[in-house]
Amino acid sequence: MVVTASAMLVASSVVMGSGHRAVALENWMEFDNNSSSSWSQPFDRSFVRRWESQPRRGYTTLSKKNIAPTRAAIDQYEEIVANGGWKRIPDVKLRAGMSDPAVAVLRQRLRISGDLEQRGGFRNTFDYYVEKALKRAQKRHGLSPTGVLDSATRAALNVSARARLRQLRLNLTRLNRLSRQTSREGRYVFVNIPAAQIEAVENGEVVSRHSAVVGKPSRQTPILKSRIHELNFNKEWILPPTVIREDLVPKGRSMSRNGQNVLERYGIDAYASYDAYRRGDKLDPRQINWSSSQPLNLFYAQEAGNDNPLGFVKLNFHNRHAVYLHDTPSQSLFGRNKRAESSGCVRVQGVEQLVAWVLRDTPGWGISRVRQMKRTGETLDVKVKNPVPLYMNYVTAWATPDGVVHFRRDIYGRDGVGATASAY
Repeated sequence: MVVTASAMLVASSVVMGSGHRAVALENWMEFDNNSSSSWSQPFDRSFVRRWESQPRRGYTTLSKKNIAPTRAAIDQYEEIVANGGWKRIPDVKLRAGMSDPAVAVLRQRLRISGDLEQRGGFRNTFDYYVEKALKRAQKRHGLSPTGVLDSATRAALNVSARARLRQLRLNLTRLNRLSRQTSREGRYVFVNIPAAQIEAVENGEVVSRHSAVVGKPSRQTPILKSRIHELNFNKEWILPPTVIREDLVPKGRSMSRNGQNVLERYGIDAYASYDAYRRGDKLDPRQINWSSSQPLNLFYAQEAGNDNPLGFVKLNFHNRHAVYLHDTPSQSLFGRNKRAESSGCVRVQGVEQLVAWVLRDTPGWGISRVRQMKRTGETLDVKVKNPVPLYMNYVTAWATPDGVVHFRRDIYGRDGVGATASAY
């Protein structure tokens, strides 16, 4: 099935079922309309890359409007847990047109969570209705809606109902606190770390949503609140101690054993100290002994350019963790579903749009000027006239006013529900 990037999920209406259980009925995705006639076609993997790198604006995550739906979702999942939860889906890859006993388990799982309303068809056959329901479930779990039961989707659906209920309860507390704070802001930027997404929010609405690359579990992006007060265009990169210790030096030692020099390969300059850097006294990269402790005690910087990890712009905000938002030359990472790959800073997809919005009140700045800075490579530091509030936080479960219950990977294990909630 070939899926176009323009095909979107239409917001649903909410139907209240028995008790407190809420079931969202979708006006299903337009790209589903021809799926039953194209089961034999190979899946278009470019759709996944587009979906991940071009997220839809959707609902604001840190909104008071999400509190009541999240409470309703807690009621729904309490009922699911009381009724025994759901069975584990067997380790079988399934897609439209297949017949397998595991399809019956999948059907039951999707019905329990309210994703599958169609009760017709053969219980062991992966038909059009199962495909649509699975796409809806994938989207709710932050996965690309391929309609294929792959290992990541199966792992997400196999997280127990009890664990999901715990996440909802825990995140309701987070939402209550954060929504009170953001409701006082005219506009703000929210980095949802486990979702690896960024929202630019104004007057309670999402102006733009961006894919992000966040810190890997061993170098976690911190939770913080600050204000974006300055932008650096085409700035050199000062390598932080963690990158020096855990990336540069090991790479330098490995390359030196093969007669190569990591500094020459990546265009990085070494200095004996910060003062030497200020004076411009570069060391000869061929005189550095990578097998000794010397490289760990040097100061390193990389000039602006195509290989600079900062890309063409860096967004600064005061924090004790020395992290920031920035562009990146590695755009392919935004097309992946798992995007916990950085050393703690946050890389921003479509950063030009976010920068132009941050600088909206700063005289002389707009999207054309931002693009010009990228094109020319001019080095410039810009103070933001009205610093924009920034929230970097950790929200893994919430519900929106359309009745859809969302879950994201517990990538840093902060929800206390075990490894299964982070393993997909």
